[in-house]
Parts: sequence; C-alpha cells; structure tokens
Amino acid sequence: MRWNRKWQISQRGKDRMNDLLKMRHVSVAYHTYNGVVQSVREVSFSIKEGQTVALVGESGCGKSVTAKSIMGLIKKPGQVSKESEIIFAGTDITKLSPAKLRKFRGKECSMIFQDALVSLNPTMKIGKQIIESLDNHMPELSKDVKRKRAIEMLQMTGIADAEQCLGKYPHELSGGMRQRVMIAIALITHPKLLIADEPTTSLDVTIQAQILKQMKILQKQMGMAIFVITHDLGIVADVADKVIVMYAGKIVEEGECREIFYQPIHPYTKALLNSVPKLNVTGKQMLQAIDGSIPDMTNPPKGCAFCDRCPYAMKVCAKYIPEERSASDTHKASCWLMDERAGRRRAENGKA
Repeated sequence: MRWNRKWQISQRGKDRMNDLLKMRHVSVAYHTYNGVVQSVREVSFSIKEGQTVALVGESGCGKSVTAKSIMGLIKKPGQVSKESEIIFAGTDITKLSPAKLRKFRGKECSMIFQDALVSLNPTMKIGKQIIESLDNHMPELSKDVKRKRAIEMLQMTGIADAEQCLGKYPHELSGGMRQRVMIAIALITHPKLLIADEPTTSLDVTIQAQILKQMKILQKQMGMAIFVITHDLGIVADVADKVIVMYAGKIVEEGECREIFYQPIHPYTKALLNSVPKLNVTGKQMLQAIDGSIPDMTNPPKGCAFCDRCPYAMKVCAKYIPEERSASDTHKASCWLMDERAGRRRAENGKA
C-alpha cells in the first residue's frame, strides 16, 4: 500500500507536466522493388516533460522507424505521410526546413543509437567527437570552455578518467565506456528529449544496470524526458513511467508501467510478458515463445495484425481493425476482446 500511495503522488506530479512531444497519426512507408512497406501505421502518443516512456515490441515492428521519424531522419526510399504531425514543444518538425531541422537535432532532441562502436567515428578521438556537437550548436563558446564541458559531461556519465578519455579512439574503450561516451555526446547540449534506441543491447547485465542508473541520474539533473526503444522488458521495468506496446507498425496497448506489467489487456502484450525467461521450482529456465512471426508489411492484414498468432482470435479480428478503447484514464488498448458485443458472442459460441 505504501508503494502504491507513493506511485499515486508521483503520478499526479507527472500528470501536471506539459506535453513535450505529440505524435498524431504518424505513418511511415518505404517504397521498395517488392512493394510499399508500411513500417509505421497511424501512430499517436505523447511524452510529457521529464517523463520516461518505453516503446516495446519484437524486432521489425516499427520501433526504430518511429524514433527516426521524431528526429527527422527518414530518408528515401522512406517517406512520412502528409497527414503525420510530430509536434515538439509546440512546433511541427515535419514542416521544418532542412537548416532548422539540423538545429533541432542534437540541440532540442538527441538520440543514442544501438551500436556505439558503429556509431562512433573510428578515426576520430573521443574528445573531438564530443566537442563537434558543441561546434555545431554552440559555436560562440571558446575551445577551453568546450573542452571543460566535454570533461564534465564524461564525468557525469560515470567515466572517472575523463580527461584521459578525450585523447582515446573508440576501439581503445570497453563496450560500457563507449556507451557512456555516446550518452555524453547526446547530452552535451542539454536536450529536452533523449531518444535511446536499444541503449544496452551489446552490454552485459552488470554494465546494463550501471548505464540505466546513470541515465536516470542525468535525467533528474537535467530535467529531460527519455524515450527508450527496446525489446528488453527488464529495462522497461527499471526505468519507464509509461509503456507503449507496438506490433506490426501499430500501437496495440499503452499505459503506466505497473498497468502494463500487472494488468495487461492485449494478447500480444501478455505474450511478450510470458516470453520473458523465468525460473521454475526446479531451478530450470522456462521460456515461452510466441508462435508465428510478424506479417508481411507490404500487404498487412485487413483486420488485427496479431490475429493469426492470437490464441483468442475471433472472426471479427480478421475482418476489422479494432478501435482503441480505454480501460482507465491512463490505460488503453486496441483489441476486440474489449468490445462487450464480441465478449458476449465469444461466451455464447466459444468463438465469434
């Protein structure tokens, strides 16, 4: 009860915060020789100031494309639909000129990509790569001030010998150190939103915990929002305030972290939670896989995309896309099981 009361007080504080990011009916398609791949389909959600939101789902469901659309990084053959609105601090970034978009990236919104070793320039020393961001967004600062800020930011990310680190190349650092450098590069300009795309994928469990802890500390110090893209539900439980579940380019469920973990609605959300490895009474690891695979997005299903893999599928699921319905003020899902008529028919007939 004490934890629940603490969560309620914390949540009321977050509810009073303003929306920093609003995604409205965002769709992204890629034009290929095999057809048009509908990677993101009519996605809408918001992120409040100082909030941590996690976007979860299997590989290939559209998570990284969603993140890139926020940063304005969708390049040909990809295309963001004309109906899409990505409102950041009151400005629709889909309407920004290339010059203004470059100023937006790194200054207002920064991104940590999946593989630090690939993302960092192997021929450039760490110090130059960090200071490069200041050169682009704060050219008025002197070289000494930029160097001092780079050292301070590395120290803030947990690198003790920060000054020595400036003179090293990426290959001379461990995986955990490289990831801390990526965080330093992303945060050196104090952005309002940090997008972290699989920020701990290639790291061992101990280093993962250290990186996540450091990100939360920096979030409190800088007052920024964090948007985490991951398939690791352990990370989500540690850091997220709100969780968005994505499948085949659409959001199927959204809610506060505890609602998603303890009161999941959509069968796909339940399947994701059940697929997390667990130990049984004998000490053996239990793994429950999700049968089937994500549908071909050049020809997405007419109805619910999860229908062919869903153990509760009804006839209506294959024919029509379910509307989004609310279970509470903060919890909503798109599933025909939430429809009272479908529920009655299922109870009467065993299937509709």
